[in-house]
Amino acid sequence: MKLSLGPILYYWEREATFSFYDEIAAAPVDIVYLGETVCSRRHTLRTEDWFDVADKLAAAGKEVVLSSQALIESESDLKTLRRIADNGKFKVEANDMGAVHLLAAAKIPFVAGPHINTYNPQTLELLAELGAQRWVMPVEMSREALSHMQAARPAGMETEVFAYGRLPLAFSARCFTARHYNLPKDDCQFRCMDYPNGLTLNTREGQPFLALNGIQTMSASIYNLIGELDSMRATGVDVVRVSPQAFHTAKILKLFRDTLDGQLTAQAAARQMTKLMFDQACDGYWHGKPGIEQSYLAATDSE
Repeated sequence: MKLSLGPILYYWEREATFSFYDEIAAAPVDIVYLGETVCSRRHTLRTEDWFDVADKLAAAGKEVVLSSQALIESESDLKTLRRIADNGKFKVEANDMGAVHLLAAAKIPFVAGPHINTYNPQTLELLAELGAQRWVMPVEMSREALSHMQAARPAGMETEVFAYGRLPLAFSARCFTARHYNLPKDDCQFRCMDYPNGLTLNTREGQPFLALNGIQTMSASIYNLIGELDSMRATGVDVVRVSPQAFHTAKILKLFRDTLDGQLTAQAAARQMTKLMFDQACDGYWHGKPGIEQSYLAATDSE
């Protein structure tokens, strides 16, 4: 299986972002997704900057995919989407159906991202007909449901699974981080930059429950399927995705790479990974349970 790095879902400083991808150029990852997928107000990197980063990563031997926004709200957003679609060098990850139809009309092969509601074989077949060459399983889907999808997967279609990171759950036209500070969305003062891994939201009982990331709602817990790589192989998964976090992403990638290559057991990797995670782990969705639940790492700790 190949190892991929998803797009940065948070808002980081410009130089921090460039430094991050300098490190990723030397990391053991096969595919790198680039671009702003959450909020068009995030401008520390412009479209040309992303193209420059893409060229550098491609020169380092990575397959580069340019990701589109999941929520298109303005003509400016559409203009950016068109520039990404017309880049002429790299595949595009479509994260809404508008992007899918734009790419299909131009006959440009694409990746159907995790925000496309691909929950049945008929949808997957339609995406293949429109030009999708890879699809990313929705994060709420279970292994059992994925098995049914794989049985009907169109020929030539690759399957990618989101296997590590805070889960991107939903989008809204409202900016939750701005609302937290009683600020209007159009004058948010870019407060999400203060939270490089998202702003954790606790229940009244003090339990971490969700994370606010601008207009995006995420899980507070970190989805971690390091212990499920063998079951992914058995299900025919082609690509395993790690979502960037502000610290230790290269180390997380190395642990996934070593486990995929058989140089490290999943149990050993899971134990090492607990020291690199900024919140507790979860894996409930993969097992068809509530997403916040955790099975594999809990079992590992008890051994």
